[in-house]
Amino acid sequence: MPDFLPFRGTRYRDLPDSSRVVAPPYDVIDEEDRSRLEATDPHNAVRLILPRVDPPADPYDHAASLLQSWIEAGVLTADPGPAFYEYRMRFTDAAGHARQTSGVIGALVLPDGDGDVFGHERTLPKARSDRLALLRATRANLDPIWGLSLTDDLNSALDPDRAPTTTATDATGTRHELTLITDPDTQRRVRVAVASTPVVLADGHHRFETACAYRAEHPDDPDARAIMAFVVGLDDELLDVRAIHRVVQQAPRDLHARVDGLVTSEDLGPNTPDGVRDLTVQMTARRGLGLVSRDGLTLMVPTLAGLERINRELPEELREVDSARFDTLVRPALDDAELSYRDDALTVASMVEKGAADLAVLLRPVTVAQIRAAAFARLRMPEKTSYFAPKPRTGMVFRRLDD
Repeated sequence: MPDFLPFRGTRYRDLPDSSRVVAPPYDVIDEEDRSRLEATDPHNAVRLILPRVDPPADPYDHAASLLQSWIEAGVLTADPGPAFYEYRMRFTDAAGHARQTSGVIGALVLPDGDGDVFGHERTLPKARSDRLALLRATRANLDPIWGLSLTDDLNSALDPDRAPTTTATDATGTRHELTLITDPDTQRRVRVAVASTPVVLADGHHRFETACAYRAEHPDDPDARAIMAFVVGLDDELLDVRAIHRVVQQAPRDLHARVDGLVTSEDLGPNTPDGVRDLTVQMTARRGLGLVSRDGLTLMVPTLAGLERINRELPEELREVDSARFDTLVRPALDDAELSYRDDALTVASMVEKGAADLAVLLRPVTVAQIRAAAFARLRMPEKTSYFAPKPRTGMVFRRLDD
């Protein structure tokens, strides 16, 4: 079963409000976000996870030097002893409801073979190599991956009334709270709870595979056998899972003709914000994909032939997962078109309207039940299937392997 350990974290010193120095995970930061975060504070964590240098300097070596200089200057200090870190995010979801996600940050021991830590998405090779180079240079887990535990006992070990050690408020208004757990009895309860059931990876597949690769390179290094992880109970009430849509460049002009017979295409009018909202409602009601093109909005519902292909090519656990349906019905018709990924349907539709993308395919969000089913069947969903929101902030705590 999973082994989850306290560790001696490195944190910004004497900083009750960490808002100026923390950052989102590296893979959701665009260039505009990156520049804004760099300008916010000279010690913002974005400088570590997305280091910027002029060629021929090595960005990963720069990140390692920067991390060491901040430690030597006392900007960052190591906690006195090993701790778990209770982490809470208080936010408002898309429906306007007040929500919170609570869990624990610790060191998740990497399994041997498949073990009892399950992934649920495929990964992209370029992202893996980038994160491995950063880990080699810094010997630090700079941001936590996100794991889902099936146990009900983890939440009972948490104390919502415990005063946070540091907080941060992000651009969306989400409040992030970090609290040290140093009491041996509570640490034992957390460790036993996580060990009682498998852990499903929610976010951070690339960093998890990177850590496994690094461990293989350093088999005699005990600190390389774990990765910093934020573990949350697999509970619909605690999780807000959003869709990740497909943005397409260099799309073939005759896409409708290419997918004819596999889907029916119903015109839903012009590309307007209200039209996009209606399209997403229709997608849920009729189990279809949404197409945003320069001609407007289209609902694409699989035909009988399309459903037969889905049933033939996909295992049962993935047949209602829209990223897998997209790969089966639409992606083969795109030839060598370039894909990128965004989680906000209105932003995606605006990109098409402004000519920043040829078209986009909107997907329904994957459900917690689908993630659970795929993970236990040892199946990988397509890359960029699930977007867990909000995201833990990078910089609330770091795990240095040499500590």
